[in-house]
Amino acid sequence: MFLSRYTTPWRLRERGIMGMNKRNHSYIGRYNDRSLYPLVDDKLKTKIIAQRAGATVPELIGVIRSQVHVKEIHDMVRDWPGFVIKPAQGSGGKGILVIIKHENGLYTKPSGAVINKQDVERHITNTLAGLFSLGGKNDVAMVENLIQFDNVFDGFSFEGVPDIRVIVFKGYPVMAMMRCSTAASDGKANLHQGAVGVGIDIASGKAVRAVQFNLPVERHPDTERLLSELSVPNWPKLLELAASAWEMTGLGYLGTDMVLDKIKGPMVLELNARPGLAIQTANGCGLLPRLHHIESLGTPSKMPTPAERVAYAAEQFGAKPQF
Repeated sequence: MFLSRYTTPWRLRERGIMGMNKRNHSYIGRYNDRSLYPLVDDKLKTKIIAQRAGATVPELIGVIRSQVHVKEIHDMVRDWPGFVIKPAQGSGGKGILVIIKHENGLYTKPSGAVINKQDVERHITNTLAGLFSLGGKNDVAMVENLIQFDNVFDGFSFEGVPDIRVIVFKGYPVMAMMRCSTAASDGKANLHQGAVGVGIDIASGKAVRAVQFNLPVERHPDTERLLSELSVPNWPKLLELAASAWEMTGLGYLGTDMVLDKIKGPMVLELNARPGLAIQTANGCGLLPRLHHIESLGTPSKMPTPAERVAYAAEQFGAKPQF
């Protein structure tokens, strides 16, 4: 087992595990200018800077900014079979409402549950009031086209789109995992709610380890699909897109959340200036050795391109399966 249920600080250091204090002080505090946080804390701003950089993002249907416009949602989505409503300043997957189809004022969620117009309007009202937002501040509701996730991931996720978190340090992708939704997580790719985290080899895009509730698993709990079979197509392109988030934002240490649309390919979902640490458990290894390696490179006179940084990371950080 990667780490036992009860361990010691010495054991954590030996494994190169980074804790929250180390992350906050040595990486977020040192490499992330706080003035740049709004670029990633606000998903609407993130979408704008990503599009300006040429990145592919989920299509924006519209934005609802005030209570007087809440009822406009029904006309806004009339010609869109499926859509997602999310708070611009939400975190941890809170406040995201996914609708896969709607007809005659009834809206169907991925679980098959049906809600009515008033339920949708109430959700938007709560979003505007800041119920799901960082610090409880008033927010806006973004309405996006529903992502059609690639069929290659059938059976690896339950009632939700699997997303890929990549930790990018000084422009280099250093660690990655796929978050696969489950019945326990209510179709959301949130590890704390019970989604499965699958560590992904930086070199190959193949699964190296999987956990649910911090414990190793071999199969998806709902579909019984062997998680060791997971392999992400277009992996170099996806990593290049993740690595380019450094140029997009100027943030030295960040998490990039990506999805793979079956038509449009890799897409930027959102960026995070304070990425969590569970990715270490999913991969069965600590972040610190990889971060120290990138720090040891110093600052070159000519910065490598995203493609060059991805190639270097693949060469340095390849990992063997632990299933």
